[in-house]
Amino acid sequence: MTTLTQAVTAFIMLLTAATAGAQEAVQMRKLQMAAYAMMDAYVDPVPGDTLVEAAIEAMLGKLDPHSTYMNADEVKRFEEQMSGKFYGIGITFNMLADTAVVIQTLPGSPAEEAGLLAGDKIIAVDSTALTGRRMDAGGVTSLIRGAEGSTVRLTVVRRGLDSPTDFDVRRGKVDVKSVDVATMLAPSTGYVRINNFGATTADEFVAAASDLAHRGMESLIIDLRGNGGGYLGSAVDIISEFIGRGKVVVSTVGRGGKRRDITARAGGRLRSPRVVVLVDDFTASAAEILSGNIQDYDRGLVIGRRTFGKGLVQNVLDLPDGSMIRLTTSRYYLPSGRLIQKPYKAGHSDDYANELLDRYRHGEMFAADSIDFPDSLRYTTLRLGRTVYGGGGVMPDIFVPLDTTRYNSLHRELVARGCLNRAVLTWLDTRRGQIAAGYDSERDFIDRFTDDGTLMQALTDDARAAGITPDSTLLAEARPLLALQLKGLAARDLWTTAAYVIITAPLDAVLQKALAVLRDGTYEEILGTKR
Repeated sequence: MTTLTQAVTAFIMLLTAATAGAQEAVQMRKLQMAAYAMMDAYVDPVPGDTLVEAAIEAMLGKLDPHSTYMNADEVKRFEEQMSGKFYGIGITFNMLADTAVVIQTLPGSPAEEAGLLAGDKIIAVDSTALTGRRMDAGGVTSLIRGAEGSTVRLTVVRRGLDSPTDFDVRRGKVDVKSVDVATMLAPSTGYVRINNFGATTADEFVAAASDLAHRGMESLIIDLRGNGGGYLGSAVDIISEFIGRGKVVVSTVGRGGKRRDITARAGGRLRSPRVVVLVDDFTASAAEILSGNIQDYDRGLVIGRRTFGKGLVQNVLDLPDGSMIRLTTSRYYLPSGRLIQKPYKAGHSDDYANELLDRYRHGEMFAADSIDFPDSLRYTTLRLGRTVYGGGGVMPDIFVPLDTTRYNSLHRELVARGCLNRAVLTWLDTRRGQIAAGYDSERDFIDRFTDDGTLMQALTDDARAAGITPDSTLLAEARPLLALQLKGLAARDLWTTAAYVIITAPLDAVLQKALAVLRDGTYEEILGTKR
């Protein structure tokens, strides 16, 4: 009997001994006998690890959609993302055909110390050539990352050098920011975007908010669109900055109705700024707890579209080979008492996954009144008694419909085919240094840059190379919006993502609504506060 089989058998026997009754013991013995038979007597050899993983995944598939299994490699990637650290070289890059083009080297990173520059084209990683392979960004990342202290050799083509040059870069710890944008959008309005909730998110957020406060922030827009959640503790720490210590942030209720209240901790440094939270249908879990608390305590307004609706709490069971099970052990409730978990049927994960598509088909993305909440899901906020709803995500205070008419068919195709990103990379390839030297700062570029026609030409050239023949009428119609996006992408590649947000803000209907609400008195009208 293999070591893996012995480990699995011991684990099953342990579970068998721990079961509460005879029927449970019979079922565990049944599982044990089936595993023995398949591993030891099946006509062909069956890899034990494959069989066990399939069994675990099948069992979890009979439960809720969020109880999942992760193999050892998936666990490693997950922990890197959540810890905010990984071992690599510290670059951001985009793929241009079969080449990785360096966009930025992170300050103090191994890549910066080795001499890599923005605009460098990586054509090989160690002995693996990228050219001709059509490898995606994830594949290139997996080649570059590795053990701390190990060395990766990058073969780089750099403008001005006659031949490719090798750079030996020693891998080190690289910090991954979950607060990827923090900037001022107006003289007194700050903007912070949180893309997930990891171990360092609360510290990043507090530092960003403190910096914005020193720059005159009186109102804060927190962008949680597309934020799928993460560590609950990070969300609790951020919420604690807005509400009083000791107030309930979330309550978890597990098997048998066992309840646990999680309360706000020390903080309270953001009790005065006006707050608006931006959400959409991909805002989930910990991000829903943050937005739901801002709403429940009438601490600010939530703007956008109804959030995903994940109100299940998972605990982690670490397995001997580095894999893990994330098992749902309780449901969480917001301070108003509402459960925001959307309905699901155990074992019907496909229906659950298609729920967002159903929202689109039913018209919810375009009209708030297409959502029908029963009275049983009606709750009230804790200070003003405003009506809020449970049973399927956080419904925003101000709904902003999805606008499908703003972009014509040519614009949508150019974006879908990746033409804008490629065009900017191609355009910058021959003039990166010239443009960077022509502006005093990121702000100077934002204020003064105007395309002389070469950037738009790069886009139409790329479109034709991708098999798109731009219709002149559609191109003229789309040109103003395309010009903003192209300028934003160029600014992002030359400076920061914040520059992209500032430049393309006029295209963002949800963000524009937030700015208007803070400007025109709507905020005070809804929350009964004074300016």
